[in-house]
Amino acid sequence: MTSPAHPGRMLFVTIPVVDLERSKAFFAKLGFSFNPNFSDETAACMLVGEHAFVMLGTREKFAELSKLPIADPRTHALALYCFSVSSRDEVDAVSAAALAAGGTEVDDAEDFGFMYARSFYDLDGHGWQVMWMDPAAAEQGPETFVASLQDADASA
Repeated sequence: MTSPAHPGRMLFVTIPVVDLERSKAFFAKLGFSFNPNFSDETAACMLVGEHAFVMLGTREKFAELSKLPIADPRTHALALYCFSVSSRDEVDAVSAAALAAGGTEVDDAEDFGFMYARSFYDLDGHGWQVMWMDPAAAEQGPETFVASLQDADASA
C-alpha cells in the first residue's frame, strides 16, 4: 500500500543552463510555460505539473545556490528528468518538437505496451524522457497491470 501524497507539498528542481533565454524558448516549443512570479534574469520557473516545477537557472545562479562545482551535463549525468503526457501521440509530438528545437535524440522509442517513452537531451545536455502510461497501469502498478492482462489472455 502506498503512502498518501503530502498535501500542498511542491517540488522545485533547479538545473543549470548556459543561456536562459535560449532554454526558455526551447522548452516553450515543447509546450511548457513559465511563472513570472518566480522568474527573473537569473532563473525561470517552468511549470511541469500542478505542484512540480523545474527552475532553469543560469550557471552563475546555480553556482550561488549549490556551493559545489557544477557538473557538465554533456559528460556527467546527475539526474534524468521524466514527465508524462496524456497519450502516445503526444509523446511523439513532444519528442519531435524537442528535436526540431535543437535537442538530440537519446535512443529509439521504448514501447512496453502499458508505457511508451522517448528520450532526448536538451540544449545543455540534460537528459529528458517524455512518457505516456496507461492510466490503469499507473493506478495498479505496472506489474499488477501486466499480470491482469496475462490472466485475461489465459482465460480467453
